Formats: sequence, C-alpha cells, structure tokens
Amino acid sequence: MQAGSERILTTHVGSMPRGQAVVDLLARKEGGEPYDAAAFDRVMADAVRDVVARQRACGIDIVSDGEQSKPSYATYIKDRLTGFSGNSKPVRSADLDDFPQFLARLMSRRAGAVKLARPCCTGPIAVKDRAPLEADLARFRAALVHAGARGEMPSGFMNAASPGVIAVFQPDEHYHSHERYLEALANAMRDEYQSIVDAGFLLQIDCPDLAMGRHISFKHETDGEFLRHAEAQVDALNTALEDIPAERLRLHLCWGNYEGPHHRDMPFEKLFDIVMRAKPQALLFEAANPRHAHEWAVFAARKRDIPEDKVLIPGVISSTSNYIEHPELIAQRIETFANIVGRERVMAGSDCGFSTFAGDGLVDPDICFAKLKSMVEGAGIASQRLWGRG
Repeated sequence: MQAGSERILTTHVGSMPRGQAVVDLLARKEGGEPYDAAAFDRVMADAVRDVVARQRACGIDIVSDGEQSKPSYATYIKDRLTGFSGNSKPVRSADLDDFPQFLARLMSRRAGAVKLARPCCTGPIAVKDRAPLEADLARFRAALVHAGARGEMPSGFMNAASPGVIAVFQPDEHYHSHERYLEALANAMRDEYQSIVDAGFLLQIDCPDLAMGRHISFKHETDGEFLRHAEAQVDALNTALEDIPAERLRLHLCWGNYEGPHHRDMPFEKLFDIVMRAKPQALLFEAANPRHAHEWAVFAARKRDIPEDKVLIPGVISSTSNYIEHPELIAQRIETFANIVGRERVMAGSDCGFSTFAGDGLVDPDICFAKLKSMVEGAGIASQRLWGRG
C-alpha cells in the first residue's frame, strides 16, 4: 500500500451516488422483473466511467468504481454464490430500537432506496457465476483507462464483502455453526478476492461486521461473546486472504452508515487488538463520526501496538451529513494521525460510502463530490505543514 512519500494521498470508502437510470435497473433486477441485459451493461459502463471521472476531477488519488452495479455492499453476493434463497427479516440497530419515533422518520427519508432481496443461507456455498465480477472488473478497467492522463493508469480499488458481513446480512439456516458458515464463505470468496488483485486493483474488504455487528446481529449477546465472534470473523478473513500480499489489501471498519444516535456502538478500544490482527495493511475507519471522532486517542495510547507496516486511513469527512467540512478541519484531522504513526503512513479518507444501498444516499450527490474536493484541499494543507513546504 503506497502512502504518500511527499504528500498526503486521498481516497474514500467506495460507494458513490448512483444515477436514476442505474437505480431503476437495479430495482428491476432485485425485484425479479424482466430487464434488458444489454441496456444494463451499457448503463453500468457509462455510470462507472462517469463516477471515476468525477472522482478524478475532484483530485482523488485512489478511486473506486463507486459500486455502481451492486444493490448493496453485502447482499450482492446472492448473484455470485450458491446456497442463498428465501427471505430474512431486515436487521435493525439496537440504538434505533431505543428511539422508535426517530426510526420511523429515518425510514421515511430512505424510501427511495432499492428494495433489497435478503436471502438466507439455505444450502452449500460455492461460486455460482463469475460473470458479474468479470463485468465489474472490465468496466472499472475501461473507466480507469479513459480517465488516465497520457495513458497512465490511475490507482483504483474495488470493494468486496467480508465473510463476516455476509453472515450478518444473510442468516445461516444450513450450517448451524457460525464458524462453519464463516469457513464456507471464506472459501467461496477467495476467488473474488484473488480476481480483483489479479486484475491490478487494490482489494478493499468491507468489514462493518467487526463493529456494527455488535449492535445488530449480536445485540442480545455480551461484549465478550461478540468479541469471540469477531475473532472468528478475522480468522476466516485472514484465511481467505492468505495468498494475497498485505500491501494489496485495505480493510474498512465502521459502526453503520446511518445518521442515528449510535449510543450503543462498541468502543474502538475494545476492538483494537482484534482489528490489528487482520491481514490488510491499510485500515479505513470512522474518525469524523461524532460518536468516534475522539478515538484518535486510542491510537495514540496504543501507538506501540500498531503494526509498523499499518497504513491508517481515517475518515476525515462524514458520509451522512451534508455539511461540507472545512479544509482546515480536514487538515487538522489528518495531522492528528500523522503525529501518531508518521506522515508516510496516513491517507485521507471518508467515514463510509456515500451510497451504501442503491438509491439511498443521505448526502446530496453534488455535495458528495464537493466534500471530496474539500478533502483534497485539506490534504494539501496538511501536506504543506507536514513536509514544511508552501
């Protein structure tokens, strides 16, 4: 993972706003309605090209395909793996259970989201169809070439769901063992992980299960019980990634990409040791979220326990607020972490994706890109101060 040797590089977590044509097609596909496959491919290719171009226009160094073709970051796997069928109940956060009136208002605000198919694991898991992955890789490659300056390929990353987060959103009704379910998921996801890296991209593993899972799937268990599950989830992930160099890997950790009270979030301090055991070299985590912005102090207090090759990518802009963070605030947030692990081991990122579920973005699309531009400006300010230039 190449952090900046002369300046702070910028990236984000992955999902970007989707246009209405994309949302409409995903809604038809998720609903099992007929759709034009050729039109789907054309619309998705155009969307990926446009979203990559907009990221580059903002000055983002390490861009993504915006997850344009996926209805969500975790449920997309039902189209790629065997063993999933039926429906499961939507998962709900413990903090929202405490505020039912707010929950009702939040749900009404998210009424435009694509209605997701939420299957359960009902049979053996294996790779079913590589075509969706191959199409994603081809679209992203073409978009990067199109956006390249004088033929130079810009840096890109592609998201993939962790075994743990797949288990959070697709309950097990077949293996009857959390560890066996994770093992099956890890074995099946190896192909997707390796294919993304073999295509020349950085692989980002989305792991909200390691934090958000506490107040969703495991909200009725003790902290100790949840942490044992989290350890098993990291073990399964590390096994799935054993053939991929750590420097080609990023891990995203979050407590849920929604505007809510978050008062039942597990503190990062309790997760620190488990998260640091994960193989990916780069760690993306929430640092702008007002429930976790103070936790830079955990990194400072445990500085000696952070692996020497770990690259920190704190979220310096929020993914749930339409405030455009001031570049100076962004610079200060970057410098806080640079002062802990060194300027060469820090990048600037976002708290989470800006469109975790298709059609459901809390941030206006144009404001989203304005926030990215402000992040680039803030990284420039931090770079000037950290390298003593300008």
